[in-house]
Amino acid sequence: MKILVIDDDKSVRYMLKEICDFAKWKVIACSNGKEGVEQFIKNEIDIVLVDFHMPVMDGLMTVYEIRRLNREVPILVLTVDERQEIADLFLEKGATDFALKPIKAPDLISRIQLHKRLFEATKTKGDVFVTKGMSQTTLSHVSVFLQSCIQPCAIAEITKEVGLAYPTVYRCLVHLIQKGKVRTIVSYQKIGRPKNLYEWV
Repeated sequence: MKILVIDDDKSVRYMLKEICDFAKWKVIACSNGKEGVEQFIKNEIDIVLVDFHMPVMDGLMTVYEIRRLNREVPILVLTVDERQEIADLFLEKGATDFALKPIKAPDLISRIQLHKRLFEATKTKGDVFVTKGMSQTTLSHVSVFLQSCIQPCAIAEITKEVGLAYPTVYRCLVHLIQKGKVRTIVSYQKIGRPKNLYEWV
């Protein structure tokens, strides 16, 4: 498997290369988005890991340019910013999922493996994008889990079980709610704010 790493931090690039080397994956590392897009054109890439804040071309524009070239390749955004509005911007540009910094090797390896399987499923099924940043296969991944649940689930539980990042799962849930496939149940806690639970209709 060939992974394209795009990050302006030399130490992060080194760490990501070490993680990928451990998993026996080949890495092409770039220090900015412009260089990353050029390498994407020259090579057959299986997974893209891209930083948010970079010189020359930032993560948002990089995701947009790569998605214009290829609609299916998984693009994982590396960021310390957990704000939903930032996640929404990346999803609109075509990002697939997120990995929060500081990167933890087991989490990153399992997430890359998951997206590799989902990517292979898209090629087998001729997958289509339901909306920007969300493929039918990713949506099905969340849907199948919800249908298997006996009780309503919190988004944190869904995120943990399916292996996708919070913003990705949140986008899938919003879509499924709009389609009438999932409903929200408000669970009132003894302490703290009410919590939203989700169940398949």
